[in-house]
Amino acid sequence: METSFGIPIRHEAYMKDLANSEQPRIDDMVNSPEHYTTGKIETWDYIVDVIGEYESISVAHAQVLKYLGSRLWNKDNPIQDAEKARWYLDKMIELMKKTDGVNW
Repeated sequence: METSFGIPIRHEAYMKDLANSEQPRIDDMVNSPEHYTTGKIETWDYIVDVIGEYESISVAHAQVLKYLGSRLWNKDNPIQDAEKARWYLDKMIELMKKTDGVNW
């Protein structure tokens, strides 16, 4: 089940709980970085909403390549970048399953 923006309900509930929490927000730089969650919709959800599920597969693929590229070991936090790549790979697989037989 999804909201009107196509955001999974479980994610919306997570964001509401986070916003209503009395504890200070600890920035999750992999799953929900603060600079991508300003406003009412996360950047990834906005991308999928604007360009569509099938087209977003390529965006996720590009992000996986970016985070796992040859520069991985030359950056400040290669473990975090590998986790970000996994996050985008999971999104890519999720969208591939949703569009299987529809667009390809």
